[in-house]
Amino acid sequence: MKVAILQLAFNQDDNKAARISRVENILDQVKGADLVLLPEVWNIGYFAFDQYKSQSETLEGETIACLAAKAKEHGMYIYAGSFIERDGEKLYNGTALLDRKGDICGHYRKIHLFGIGSEERKYLSPGDKVTVCDTDFGKVGLSICYDVRFPELHRRMAAAGAEIILSCAAWPYPRVENWLVLNQARAIENQCFYLTCGCAGSSSGKGFIGRSMAVDPWGNIVTSAGERETILQFDINPEDVAQCRGQLSFLKDRILSF
Repeated sequence: MKVAILQLAFNQDDNKAARISRVENILDQVKGADLVLLPEVWNIGYFAFDQYKSQSETLEGETIACLAAKAKEHGMYIYAGSFIERDGEKLYNGTALLDRKGDICGHYRKIHLFGIGSEERKYLSPGDKVTVCDTDFGKVGLSICYDVRFPELHRRMAAAGAEIILSCAAWPYPRVENWLVLNQARAIENQCFYLTCGCAGSSSGKGFIGRSMAVDPWGNIVTSAGERETILQFDINPEDVAQCRGQLSFLKDRILSF
């Protein structure tokens, strides 16, 4: 299957409409991909906390609607990155996986909210559901940024059958090495593909590390990016997951209780 990871940087003066329009144009450039990934809170910028409430949307809002139209137009799955999702009086860091018809086949709200130099916990509520969805290329789990530090979440996805786990991120400097190691660890321990799309550039004066990557079930880095805006296009074979799990049986060998 063909994958495109859009590690994007935006002009600080761009409004949300301009950012969405730019992403629509980039999606036209990667038509032919089976799956496209976008970064975390790309439509307003992760650190734009003062805009979280005013720029929040429902799942039926303009961001998902525009991405759904492109998914249908090009017959591709799109992992929407994340956006500030409004549900009643609560706000979430939410995301969706759109199928080839533009329908939502997976919806996830970030469970682990970041609180180190971030106001995410001040404005947002945590999600409470693990998401694994069916696709043309197998079962796919959904994750967002800080979630990568919590192996138990990813093990629950693997236990639910996830063969590919997708993550969007806005990982700030420093802690670059943490990010790199954690991506490989989540792939190795769950014998799955771990695909991540990070932000490049900066938001509200804070820089992102980028470093989007694809890690295979053995922990090998298939491809990776630096800190600048980059579009990664590559192929993976979902059947590698069954092969890896067949050769190394530690997912079956784990002891669930002591």
